Amino acid sequence: MNDATVELELLDRERILAGLTETARTWLSRLEVHPALDSTNDYLLTKVGADWPSGAVCLTEQQQAGRGRLGRSWLSPFAACLAGSLLWRFPLPASALSGLSLATGIAVARALRNFGVAEVGLKWPNDVWWRGRKLGGILLESGGGPGAFAVVAGVGLNVALPSPVAAAIDQPWVDLWEILGVERISRNRLAALLISELIETFVRFQQGGFADLAAEWAEFDRVAGRRVRLTLPNTALTGIARGVDATGALLLETADGRLQPCVGGEISLRLES
Repeated sequence: MNDATVELELLDRERILAGLTETARTWLSRLEVHPALDSTNDYLLTKVGADWPSGAVCLTEQQQAGRGRLGRSWLSPFAACLAGSLLWRFPLPASALSGLSLATGIAVARALRNFGVAEVGLKWPNDVWWRGRKLGGILLESGGGPGAFAVVAGVGLNVALPSPVAAAIDQPWVDLWEILGVERISRNRLAALLISELIETFVRFQQGGFADLAAEWAEFDRVAGRRVRLTLPNTALTGIARGVDATGALLLETADGRLQPCVGGEISLRLES
């Protein structure tokens, strides 16, 4: 990309608040915008023990030690991405939160679609795709502390990556600048859409779990019907992805025709040609 053609928009807390839905405003407990943090997830995880309530959101212009799944680093140059996290305390046991990562993906995909991104898709369990290239990622982590089970949901989206940073990415990627083909991308509008969808989805999940959202996952699913390879800590599985069940587990059709549920976590999924 030609970096000089991109006009960066800095995050503005008041503009983001003004763009939230009524439901999001009701459930949002606080919104912080930082110039730089090591990681928005780490920041909110430290607040779990400090009794910060549900609905706390943290955004940063730059993550200096952002993380993806399986210990991977996530590059977030200043004002070139949208990086943020949501803290939520569920009055539910951890066992009832199966599929929350997928629900988070649905919220992100909805926000992007409302932002004008056609063809946005999801790769199980938590990659955001556009035409087979990675546009963003999701990382859910749990925290201790008193009271309800606490989850921090982190989201990173590529907005307009500078060329030197883009050259270091080791997989097919894309950013909103390329997709939308505009000189100015409103990160504040995108942040408001994202926060609104995340909060509304978490409220809905709290009431009905993932079973309520499984049909919507199918709208964005970009691996269903394709041959995949799953790498687990001690083994690997291959087969055809057949969507997900009511818990968010990937249904893998094995060579003998069985449907084997595979739960997320320490699993890496790759498409096979």
